[in-house]
Amino acid sequence: MFPLIFGLFAVVAIGLAIYSYYAKLQRQRELGSIAAGQGLDFSVSDPFGTMGEPFSLLERGDGRGVENVMWGTWHGCDVRAFDYWYYDESTDSNGNTSKTYRRFDCVLTSVDALCPRLTIEHENALTRLADALSFHDIDFESEEFNRRFNVKASDRRFATALCDARMMEWLMEHGDGYSFEVVSDRLLVWCGRVDPARMVHVLGTASTFRQRIPAVVSSMYPKR
Repeated sequence: MFPLIFGLFAVVAIGLAIYSYYAKLQRQRELGSIAAGQGLDFSVSDPFGTMGEPFSLLERGDGRGVENVMWGTWHGCDVRAFDYWYYDESTDSNGNTSKTYRRFDCVLTSVDALCPRLTIEHENALTRLADALSFHDIDFESEEFNRRFNVKASDRRFATALCDARMMEWLMEHGDGYSFEVVSDRLLVWCGRVDPARMVHVLGTASTFRQRIPAVVSSMYPKR
């Protein structure tokens, strides 16, 4: 009986590995086709050293990687879109290790200012726990916005300048499922892994957020 069960597990494992391999190839082909259709370049590997960018998302986990990168000028804006993953490694009481993977789609672009670090994420159990441990987020006049979003910034003045009424309204209407981080003159927008056809929507969200940054931000934090 044991050899039969072991054999079944082996067959299932091989089948899953084959499926994963071909699904990965299919995603590469579809993303490459979408990049071409949007006038962007595409590479399965990362030619930019994206892991060296100064964003908190790219520092998470015990291991991480970037793949399926598309880049170029999109609707007048220089963009770099990519698949990103990281894993957390854990060990059980018997000493067996396992990895839990989290996968995202990201868009990196520039902003016309030198910004202090700021992140906008959805409120969840983890962000509420962090707030309880004194890593408080910044509250705004809109209670609905405060309930839905967690904003952290090294400079409160910058946070209130960027998250004006117009930006908060847009985030509450269009920001579901997305997170945003600005550091210096760089903006990173990310969401959970989406089907290749949805990458155009991710690009559009990043582009629109960039356009919605209030003009006063550039005057308060000008590029030198």
